Amino acid sequence: MHIPDGILPASIIVAGYATTGGVTWYSLRQIKRDRNPQENIPKASLLTAAFFVASWIHIPVPPASVHLILNGLLGTILGYYAFPAILIGLFFQAVMFQHGGLSTLGVNASMFGIPALLAYHLFQLRYKIGKNNRVWTGIFAFLAGAGGLGLSVVLFFILIITNIPANIDATVERNAIYGLVLAHIPLMLIEGAFTAAVALFLMRVKPELLEQ
Repeated sequence: MHIPDGILPASIIVAGYATTGGVTWYSLRQIKRDRNPQENIPKASLLTAAFFVASWIHIPVPPASVHLILNGLLGTILGYYAFPAILIGLFFQAVMFQHGGLSTLGVNASMFGIPALLAYHLFQLRYKIGKNNRVWTGIFAFLAGAGGLGLSVVLFFILIITNIPANIDATVERNAIYGLVLAHIPLMLIEGAFTAAVALFLMRVKPELLEQ
């Protein structure tokens, strides 16, 4: 679902880098307010690696296939660390495997990173009901995992459908985009269930990892 080079106009690319720069600055500012920011670096590094590798795990959804994103999981577990983690993961995916592009790095980082931050805030709503309630923790983790990916899919759809290059068949391209978006609905359920499973496991064995 990464947007490659050569599709978006220059104005969108510049806006993507500006948005990513602003959100990165805000995220780092929030991280700096932690009592011990370095304490979460190993956790962020581990999940950055998981995000980097996840894009190579393809799931067949006929007639196409999709790959894991896990931005909702990163937001749920990492909080504001998720945005720089996703930015770093996308950079290495682009330079090492040409997955996405350097010109679209800002757009892709915003497309995956901002929903991750929203997923974090959605997961924090569980405190309104009960901090140690396993049922609500699982429900909010599922919603965060599925919602993080779902919002990214919506942003991807808007960006692509409104910037179809004039030199290709727009009808064919629209049908392909519709199919790709629909193929991500099962993936939303998978990532929601996986995020819930990870959150419940951490709640049982190391609940402090869920604290921000």
